[in-house]
Amino acid sequence: MNHNDAFSRCHPLVNFLYFALVLLGAMVLRHPVCQVLSLIGAIACFCCLGGEKPGGFRLWYALALVVLTAAVNPAFSHEGRTILRYLPSGNPLTLESVLYGLGAGLTLCTALIWFSDYTRVMTSDKFVYLFGRIVPALSLVLSMTLRFVPRFSAQARRVSRAQAAVGNDMHTGSPVHRVKCALMVFSILVTWSLENAVDTADSMRARGYGLPGRSAFSIFTLTKRDKLLLAVMGLLGGTVIAGYALGALSWRYYPSVKGAGFAPLSVLCYLSFLILNLIPVILEQKEAAVCRRLQSQI
Repeated sequence: MNHNDAFSRCHPLVNFLYFALVLLGAMVLRHPVCQVLSLIGAIACFCCLGGEKPGGFRLWYALALVVLTAAVNPAFSHEGRTILRYLPSGNPLTLESVLYGLGAGLTLCTALIWFSDYTRVMTSDKFVYLFGRIVPALSLVLSMTLRFVPRFSAQARRVSRAQAAVGNDMHTGSPVHRVKCALMVFSILVTWSLENAVDTADSMRARGYGLPGRSAFSIFTLTKRDKLLLAVMGLLGGTVIAGYALGALSWRYYPSVKGAGFAPLSVLCYLSFLILNLIPVILEQKEAAVCRRLQSQI
């Protein structure tokens, strides 16, 4: 994971509230302009945080969901007034069902990319710092769950390589041999994950985690920049929420496509939502510009 970018060095409260806002916008806002802006922001943030890593999240897999959902939805949904043609089954293929599938695919794809960005920035220590005193048991469980998938994948690769070194390669040999080796690797991984969960719980209990009055060391400090970011996110998020409540971001697919256009309030909401989604990129570019200016003065 890349923790050297400007946004990852912000206070955990800033990171958490930012992802809460952008994820809420990605999953609630159905307007195509907002969906495209959210996707742009998610991809830009993904690239800003280091892009694709070996064995990690694949951006193209998420983008393929847009095409897949847009193609599958018309086969099951036949609502809408605009009939493009009739399928061999006799059911109509409507423009509204195609656009709805495309919109649903954009929402799913964007949410997946934002969650990938979230796991890169919101580490387990940040999550425990925010919620450890409020709901200690739940924060510990969620922290372990969020980091389980990347750790499980990395451990799976290590176990697979170790088993291949002793002749239990699940990628070569007969089908029976491959299945046997794969089951052996899976059994090792399950045992490892259970032991790791028990060890983590025992370790946290031994340190007094969750006990009333327990003090905790923290390296996080809410700086002036963090407070400014919280104010900016509150202003931008409040503008988008107000616009959504006033109907400036309304959109529907059935029975016909209809929604808000480019009225002044809608345009203001679009710009606010775009800036909100690009905050990590803006921070990174601003820090890079400062570094270039200081280097030029040397």
